[in-house]
Amino acid sequence: MKSLRLLNFIIIALMLAGCTSSGVGGGGSIFATDTPLPAPQVRITPAPDAKAAVTAFFDALKNDDYEVMYAMLSTASREAITLEDFSKRWNDALNTMSASSIDVVVGNSTISPFNAEVGYTINYQTVLAGDISREIVMRLVNEDNNWKIQWDDALILPELAGGNVLAMEYSVPARGDIYDYRGQPIATQSKAFAFGIQTDQINYDMIGALTSELGRLCGFDPLAIQNQIDAAGPGWYLPMCEGTREEAQRLLSINPGGLVWSEYESRYYFRGGLAPQSVGYTLSISPEQLNEYRRKGYNGSERIGQDGIEKWAEDYLAGQHGGILRVVSPTGQIISTLGQSSPQAADSVYLTIDSNMQYWAQQAIEYYRGAIVVMEVDSGRILAIASGPDFDPNLFEATNPNSQALTSILNDARTPLLNRVSQGQLPLGSVFKIITFSAALESGLYLKDTEYDCQYEFTELNDQIRYDWTYQHCQDRIAAGDFCNTVDSVPSGVITLQESLMRSCNPYYWHIGNDLFTNWDRGNDITNMALAFGLGARTGIQQIPEEAGQIVPPASQVDAVNQSIGQGEVLVTPLQVVRFIAAIANGGTLYRPQLVDKIQPVDGDPILSFKPEAQGTLPLRQDNLEILREAMLMVVEDPKGTARFNMRGLQFTVLGKTGTAESGSGKPHGWFAGYTNNEANTGLPDIAIVAVGENIGEGSEYAVPFFRAMVETYYYGSPQRQYYDFGQIGYPPNTPAPASNGLIP
Repeated sequence: MKSLRLLNFIIIALMLAGCTSSGVGGGGSIFATDTPLPAPQVRITPAPDAKAAVTAFFDALKNDDYEVMYAMLSTASREAITLEDFSKRWNDALNTMSASSIDVVVGNSTISPFNAEVGYTINYQTVLAGDISREIVMRLVNEDNNWKIQWDDALILPELAGGNVLAMEYSVPARGDIYDYRGQPIATQSKAFAFGIQTDQINYDMIGALTSELGRLCGFDPLAIQNQIDAAGPGWYLPMCEGTREEAQRLLSINPGGLVWSEYESRYYFRGGLAPQSVGYTLSISPEQLNEYRRKGYNGSERIGQDGIEKWAEDYLAGQHGGILRVVSPTGQIISTLGQSSPQAADSVYLTIDSNMQYWAQQAIEYYRGAIVVMEVDSGRILAIASGPDFDPNLFEATNPNSQALTSILNDARTPLLNRVSQGQLPLGSVFKIITFSAALESGLYLKDTEYDCQYEFTELNDQIRYDWTYQHCQDRIAAGDFCNTVDSVPSGVITLQESLMRSCNPYYWHIGNDLFTNWDRGNDITNMALAFGLGARTGIQQIPEEAGQIVPPASQVDAVNQSIGQGEVLVTPLQVVRFIAAIANGGTLYRPQLVDKIQPVDGDPILSFKPEAQGTLPLRQDNLEILREAMLMVVEDPKGTARFNMRGLQFTVLGKTGTAESGSGKPHGWFAGYTNNEANTGLPDIAIVAVGENIGEGSEYAVPFFRAMVETYYYGSPQRQYYDFGQIGYPPNTPAPASNGLIP
């Protein structure tokens, strides 16, 4: 204001100096009596808005945009500090104080044309030190009509003036454990042994004990271990697996020559990793994640969940970090304490998974690309969720000597890290006929006894001749020099709608799809039924990533007949299929699939407990639902049923549907989807099971045995009939049958 008064005084003086008198001498007036000269025009440029500059500076801070902030510094400030150092000071301060958010209120200001002072209140909401609030004055200079900030570390906190820094003393609780629903450990912090074979130390008199005992511990085929030894030759280290002292007690006591081990401590996953694609794994905090986790109260050296339950439950499993935030002088002396908090113990996560069911599901699918998922029909509780091939999450621990094998997992073309249950999108093949069957019944145009002559050929469309699956079986028998005289190589003939599901007659379902599309203007009936069964949308499982699959309304007859048998543009996940199979079993309710049984703190009641969540209802009248169930029972029990052969001797009632989906390359995908119906007799909740093998062959030959293995495990504790045409459950394909195993034939 003083400067403005001085300026006005100068202007008036200049105006007076410019005036002339009317004559020379003689008492004349000093003011002219003629037309006065115009007053000089002085233009004053208004000062910019200093408060707006301060607001913009802190808006950039909230976005971690240090370049924008740095550009707002005065020339002198930018000459005194580099962008790198400026950014580091802000970032280090926010990270050290564990600032989760920042609030700034701009207050009073004092402004002149060339300088300004603006007050502001800054409040840091921190995870470990509580709220830290300070009132600070920012000084600015006018450069080229823009307010520029005069930088000082005290603009972060007044305590940082003079080169002081912040330091946090952390208290980090141990990571929480993961258990199955019975309390069996799945992941914990533990000492473990990494086992391997040093090939030049093998005692060949005990090589049988070496391969069999490692096979027992690791879940490997002893013959596969022998093949690795033979391929490697002498002088090589072959990583095997990990185990606790308790798990490896038998192996350590035998100590066959060639066995080597190293002890280490880390996050340990039991049995080589149960449901690894769903449980996940931990990794060190990456540079890209560092700021995020430092501001959550982590010191940056912890391992965090990077996938699956480990990631979903990070806030529970990590516990609450504690810390003491101090101001430290440049010489390292503690000046003051700004805030502190105490650590809180981590919570444990109990999954709905049954460890034994999970183990055998993984064993069944281990040597294939595929998936097995088991779900209680009345709750949505997932008992097993296996994706093959799987991987050992212990290999993500750098201190594990066997971690060298991680490279082969990451480079494996079979993508073992992919969770095929929730993310594997495949055509459903003939299992989709359940949906077409349901749409036909609900249309009112088909009854359970509506007949159709199912022959080798389908010629209702003029683009090509389509063939039933029995035709290819016949051709295969002819090529082998045999006759087409078996139930799987002759046409089904005149059959009812129920029998069409039992026989999986392709022509009948092509006929339904074409009929609804062309003759009744009901081309979207099958699409709408599929959507109502939950296909084409995520299930909402929440705890693991999932894909939505794809259901597209048919645009032509060809689209309609392809969709009717689960081909064309149909894509589903096994998780979607097990959900609608469970709904068929329970009377029509679609439940949200869930993997977490409870979150349990060290003391007190669970923070979170499993509750069934109904999401919808199948659009089937009860009489039609019962007709569908009868047909699914026929698939398993009728002598002509497609699942009958590999279900022989099973002592429990099951219902289901086989599926063989053309893959576009290689062998087809083999499916079987079904459920148990024994609760009244066993007292155990009934379960829905879906098994699929990618590029494996027909569902009746591969997926049905996988399904059966799960049923037997559920009721007996392990598969009872382990050997099938393709080999043994839990062994590589075509493994010879044992001489005598006492199993059900």
